[in-house]
Amino acid sequence: MLSREDFVFTIGYDGPIAVVDRQARRKYGKLSTQELAERGLFRAAYSSALYSGDGEELKTVAEAFLRLEKNSNADVSGVDLSALNRVFGVQLVDVKRSIYL
Repeated sequence: MLSREDFVFTIGYDGPIAVVDRQARRKYGKLSTQELAERGLFRAAYSSALYSGDGEELKTVAEAFLRLEKNSNADVSGVDLSALNRVFGVQLVDVKRSIYL
């Protein structure tokens, strides 16, 4: 399995190898899920929450994203969090190697 930082900043796959954004990983790799969301890095924040497997982190990212989209207090109780996989293009994949761009 990839490290958290590699997974969070994966931009695609070349067969069984993850392609990772080296500059983003270096600049933002140590930030928490909440900090990523606060900086507007929603795809990275969602990837971080998905990697952690913590439902509360997923809800936090969804609320922050919906608040930005709707400019209101978001209620994620009716939101299918698995739909966010499609929105952000992220899913857990069993990859063991990564290359950096």
